Amino acid sequence: MERCIKALCNADVTQGFKIGRDVSLPETYVRSARNPLRDLGGKPPSKRHILAFYAGNLHGYFRPILLKHWKDKDPDMKIFGPMPPGVASKMNYIQHMKSSKYCICPKGYEVNSPRVVEAIFYECVPVVISDNFVPPFFEVLDWSAFSVILAEKEIPNLKTILASIPEEKYREMQLRVRKVQQHFLWHAKPVKYDLFYMTLHSIWYNRVFQVKPR
Repeated sequence: MERCIKALCNADVTQGFKIGRDVSLPETYVRSARNPLRDLGGKPPSKRHILAFYAGNLHGYFRPILLKHWKDKDPDMKIFGPMPPGVASKMNYIQHMKSSKYCICPKGYEVNSPRVVEAIFYECVPVVISDNFVPPFFEVLDWSAFSVILAEKEIPNLKTILASIPEEKYREMQLRVRKVQQHFLWHAKPVKYDLFYMTLHSIWYNRVFQVKPR
């Protein structure tokens, strides 16, 4: 395995992921084989009145810490635990993402989370909180341009950090989310620059730079 390029959703540098050799895959759902782009997009920045949103199961040690600090603590921070099952609840979850400036993407049992791609899907700036995580396609994408990446220890300062980002900078990041969105989308048949081709490109890129000239 040490001679192989591994393509992993769990791109954790403490669990054997090698930067410069291995490939970090986006963790995402295919919502509908016939229409994988269903519900794509979200509200424009001027109509996103929620500062930050998170809802999900309390996998791992870190998410309970997030809820301890922020659940029911601030009206600008819509931080919840698991949402009740059902179609109405799922639509409520989607509408929250479509209406939020920032979508919190905390680690669960592993360093990656499907919320990272969900946030991009709904044009919400992802806030990745996961130590030792290597973001997908980092070889070619500047994640600092369209996301906020925080250390786990910054949880108590989460609102202060997000609220201190100037509106102009937020709008720039949100625009860039919309621009990079094409790289995280599945299609029934692969489309140039989509997730399928980006994954192949990452493997090719790492393979090329491992080839030693004679």
